[in-house]
Amino acid sequence: MGELVRKRVRVEGIVQGVGFRPFVYSLAIRLGLAGHVGNDVHGVFIEVEGAASDVQRFLGSLREQAPPLASVARISATDVVVVAEGGFRVVDSDAAGPRAALVAGDTATCADCSHEIADPGDRRFAYPFTNCTNCGPRFTIVRDVPYDRPNTTMSGFALCARCEAEYRDPANRRFHAQPVCCPDCGPRLRLIDRDGVARQGDPLAEAAAALARGEVLAVKGLGGFHVAVDATNDYAAATLRKRKHREDKPFAIMVASVEQARSLCAIDDVEEALLTSRRRPIVLLDRLPDAPVAPSVAPGTRQLGLVLPYTPLHHLLLRGFPRPIVLTSGNVSDEPIAFRDDDALERLGEIADAFLTHDRPIHMCTDDSVVRVVRGREMPIRRSRGYVPEPVTLPWSFPRPVLACGAELKNTFAVAKDEHVFVSHHIGDLENYETLRSFTSGIAHFRRIFDVEPQVVAHDLHPEYLSTKFAAEFDGVELVGVQHHHAHIASCLADNGEAGPVIGVAFDGTGYGTDGSIWGGEFLVADLAGFRRLGHLEPVPLPGGATAIKQPWRTAVSYLAGIDHLSADLDVLRRNPGWTEVVALLRQHRHAPPTSSAGRLFDAVAAILGVRDAINYEGQAAVELEQLADTADAGHYPVSISGGPVLRVRGADLVRSVVADLRAGIPAPVIAARFHNGLSAAVVEVCDRLRERTGLRVVALSGGVFQNALLLLRVTTMLGRRGFRTLLHSQVPANDGGISLGQAAVAGALCRQRC
Repeated sequence: MGELVRKRVRVEGIVQGVGFRPFVYSLAIRLGLAGHVGNDVHGVFIEVEGAASDVQRFLGSLREQAPPLASVARISATDVVVVAEGGFRVVDSDAAGPRAALVAGDTATCADCSHEIADPGDRRFAYPFTNCTNCGPRFTIVRDVPYDRPNTTMSGFALCARCEAEYRDPANRRFHAQPVCCPDCGPRLRLIDRDGVARQGDPLAEAAAALARGEVLAVKGLGGFHVAVDATNDYAAATLRKRKHREDKPFAIMVASVEQARSLCAIDDVEEALLTSRRRPIVLLDRLPDAPVAPSVAPGTRQLGLVLPYTPLHHLLLRGFPRPIVLTSGNVSDEPIAFRDDDALERLGEIADAFLTHDRPIHMCTDDSVVRVVRGREMPIRRSRGYVPEPVTLPWSFPRPVLACGAELKNTFAVAKDEHVFVSHHIGDLENYETLRSFTSGIAHFRRIFDVEPQVVAHDLHPEYLSTKFAAEFDGVELVGVQHHHAHIASCLADNGEAGPVIGVAFDGTGYGTDGSIWGGEFLVADLAGFRRLGHLEPVPLPGGATAIKQPWRTAVSYLAGIDHLSADLDVLRRNPGWTEVVALLRQHRHAPPTSSAGRLFDAVAAILGVRDAINYEGQAAVELEQLADTADAGHYPVSISGGPVLRVRGADLVRSVVADLRAGIPAPVIAARFHNGLSAAVVEVCDRLRERTGLRVVALSGGVFQNALLLLRVTTMLGRRGFRTLLHSQVPANDGGISLGQAAVAGALCRQRC
């Protein structure tokens, strides 16, 4: 044996609750090393002793052979005195000191656990709470760190002798798996009716039978309740829509396998990898023309949102009911997802006929994540279960801890310290008490588990947003107001680990501008610390203010009035006889604030083409206009761009061409495509002019409008041909769900400037 050495090792990153300690133990035993390993508030601590060459192999393997769920951010090692220790052991966790450990996201059922629940000879056969160090609940059951059973909602379930033996055996894949349990000692499933009365028989079998009868079933999952119906039963799907007050927005569908998914949608390799990933998001996919899905499940859309089972409960339910099922959030529209049994019975009692529930508490509710694939890469739409609370890691540090309060719609918040930004799960629209309570309790939880006492609080500039008012209630902190569209571009920069400056194109529905008006079609030159507004869509009046957002025909009237095309022969005016009153508002300049919003331009065109006069969910008109477009048509409408210090893009030119083609009898899908193509060309032309002025050759695209895959594809393709490098989102959504990351990045940059 060579010279003996002893190293004290610190491993940071996502290394708790992912099987890292048993991995370290097995590695040390295999190499014949002595020492110990344990968890603390920073991550994993190790002392290892043995021959210098073996210790070096050990250190190299910590990153190279780490467990699949682990994400090693940093490994540090220092020499300590050799103590001639015998053997290697796992020691108790140390909860002392400031917390820096990262918490893993909830993880889909692994292959080993899937085999166990399907094996009649296994003691966990058909047990819906089977898990191990490689899968199962994490974030949703964590009350505190370090990640040990007493700090989770499993603390109330005492381990039986056999589970205890697995939990204590370093060679077992359930070694220190905190949620480990079995039918003898773990949570129990039950099926109850809406009055809380238990239904007789096996809960899973009876739940499957309820779905077969066309009933609406509430299912308690990892992060809260979902409501489910047979996706092939139109009566059941329509009943769910009526009870949930969700008129048009497509429902997600859970399928039992990739093979079943392929019977509904076209799926490429990247999409399949996302469907089967440990995160198990809902993936938006192109539906097949003959997909056997009830009309009421996803009306008016060429795509379906599919998700594979991600808990043993889902696997077992679909084994008993092998058809696709609708699986949508357990809430009434615009409320947070229900996650406590009593709350679910109260809030979902008028929606669900039966509740498939259990007695494992959920500490933090999380909705399903939603993604789509554009140009072969993942684009998040909603970042939540499976992704949260894993951080966005930046190439720079925060001099002071930051809380970013996010936007009003699609809210997320974020806490930041060191080089990490912990973006929260999807909260929703901060427009009611329930969502605000979810927002405030979530912030308290993140501050606790990540030990962040904010010294800087970043917020939107809009004075009436609840998130802004929440920020103002903090004492003894620095408040940093961040303009909405600057936050969008900063979010894209942070998402890509870049500081700028860039040409930033931020297209969305609404954002409070520095001049107090409504922005939304912005061309900025920006870095993390600041921005200049060098271009925007030409403002148009928004008749009725917020009412026009829900009634796109009003914005159509505004655009038509601006180009003197208010002719009663247009269908959009015939369908909406109140247009003359809207014109009166415009002429009197009353209740019609100007807006440069790209989202409202999409609304206007959608209404003119007869796609949607009124919406039932945010962005519906724009989504359906994208769905309508004939992607094979390469024509485009011209758009004038006025010069000067601030470029102005005349969106009304697009509307003029839309009306002309509509009157000429051109099919609506062709017109929709030409509108998309024309706007895309205008975006690239503005970027070209700003490059000439600034010398910048990098463009960052952000804002909810750039979730439009057709627009994004056209813009990025043309930018590439012009020699631009384009930055897109891949870790957080381009929509307002990414605003909190941008706010945090701006606050951090301003702090670094002053330090």
